[in-house]
Amino acid sequence: MMDWLTPEQRSRNMSAIRSRGNKSTEKAVRFRMIRAGLSGWKLCTGTLPGKPDFVFETAKVVVFLDGCYWHGCPKCYRAPTSNTGYWSEKFRRNKDRDKRVGQLLRRDGWKVVRIWEHEIKRSPAKVVEKIRALIVSPPSGRLCESASTS
Repeated sequence: MMDWLTPEQRSRNMSAIRSRGNKSTEKAVRFRMIRAGLSGWKLCTGTLPGKPDFVFETAKVVVFLDGCYWHGCPKCYRAPTSNTGYWSEKFRRNKDRDKRVGQLLRRDGWKVVRIWEHEIKRSPAKVVEKIRALIVSPPSGRLCESASTS
């Protein structure tokens, strides 16, 4: 499909689109955390790099709920078929930013967990248990790497 806008017009349009959050995944996790009795968290505090979805200040744990499309999930991501150069660069920058934000937070002593959208849809209870395990575990320096943790 051909883009009828000039690159400048497209750029201006895309820049005007602001993140509104991942409401359905965030609500699912929030509901499960409340039901499981997890407390001590805040939503999207603006003082930390990367805008974590949940922040457990006392435990120094931040939780990012990553959409499979926008964050390039290795399991679910399907590359767009139009304007491929733009989109591949966009998703590369998103992944680089996620990595950089995780490094900054870990350097400042935070435990960082990134949870894929498909994990939340498949088993929100397991997601909450993963978060609980991080909150109650003693600080250990660097968190083990996995497909959903960075």
